[in-house]
Amino acid sequence: MEDEFSDILSDKEDGISHQQLIDYVSNQLSEEERHALEVAMARSEMLNDVVEGLEKISNKEDVSKFVGQLNARLKKQLDKKKAQKEKRKIKDIGWLYYTIILILLLALIGFWVIFKHLETQKTKPMLTAPKQTATVVHRDPP
Repeated sequence: MEDEFSDILSDKEDGISHQQLIDYVSNQLSEEERHALEVAMARSEMLNDVVEGLEKISNKEDVSKFVGQLNARLKKQLDKKKAQKEKRKIKDIGWLYYTIILILLLALIGFWVIFKHLETQKTKPMLTAPKQTATVVHRDPP
């Protein structure tokens, strides 16, 4: 990954190197090379932005120093984001599997207990009180 971000100014698609960009800004390229770079700039907004940024640097000798600082900041920023992403990951996922299995087992046991309870309710004879008959005796008044 370090090689991937070692030179943020170069454009891998067009084959433009860091040195060619600096030479372009310093007016040290031949007309053919200059034209090829300008065509590449027209196709790539990022390349165009890079050249504009390099043109704003007043001291052209400091370009390498600025590129080094940019590379260092970019690497630091990417490492920080990578560390944050790693923090959010679940480190040991094995306990999660055990928890899921335990919950499923408890659910099955609960289902079995309820099923057996309902089954015994169906087979158990209902206890009913015997029918009581009441006899009413009427007395005639004397």
